Amino acid sequence: MVYFVGAGSGAEDLITVRGQELLSRCDVCIYAGSLVNPELLKLCPPGCELHNSAYMTLEEVMEVIKEAESRNLTTVRLHTGDPSIYGAIKEQMDLLDQAEIEYEVCPGVSSFLAAAAALKLEYTLPNVSQSVVITRIAGRTDVPERESIAHWAAHQATMVIFLSAGHLERLTAELIKGGYQADTPAAIVYKVSWPDEIIVRGTVGQLPEMARKENITKTALVIVGDCLDADDERSKLYSPEFATGYRPAHQKVEDKDRQ
Repeated sequence: MVYFVGAGSGAEDLITVRGQELLSRCDVCIYAGSLVNPELLKLCPPGCELHNSAYMTLEEVMEVIKEAESRNLTTVRLHTGDPSIYGAIKEQMDLLDQAEIEYEVCPGVSSFLAAAAALKLEYTLPNVSQSVVITRIAGRTDVPERESIAHWAAHQATMVIFLSAGHLERLTAELIKGGYQADTPAAIVYKVSWPDEIIVRGTVGQLPEMARKENITKTALVIVGDCLDADDERSKLYSPEFATGYRPAHQKVEDKDRQ
């Protein structure tokens, strides 16, 4: 059996309980060594085979998995964050399907969620932004034209931009081209939840300089949108005037005072 496990955003205690349990009983662990906190490997049992996929090709990863299956061993494929976001797991699952090897996926805490926690931020504020775009700028691998930074920027939704810290001059130009103003609030979060986490706040127009000052070139998220600095109104969810399936609406306080 193969388990794809989300390691979380970095901090060793942000792995899920299920992920922790799977690591504690695996026979083979193939981990993304360039991004996964090595402290998590201490959860693996004595004698567990460890393989750092940063030095491996897809074919080499599959060779290790097939070898483990031939010996009736349990494999954990440990990915950073949540495996479904830029985790390159579909190509692995396709090969496992072809080889008729069973697998399951254990979700993890994505860095975009850990970044919101670090920033003390709510991405979806009433009348500010109700949508979050998770994307990246085109780099060594392309992005469909319909999903360009400028295209998404035109929607004025909250944007969480992965894998783009090394392209901030071009990213800034694309964000402004798409419709964001240069003074739109923005933040860079480097290695969120790690001991050396860095948080820098500023504006879209300041993004390149923000990164230069902190020497940030990779392993960072860029968050853009008015949710970073909004005078938002109260939501209806807990308003006394808003009925739900659990409680009735209450009369306005000022209406009571007039009676």
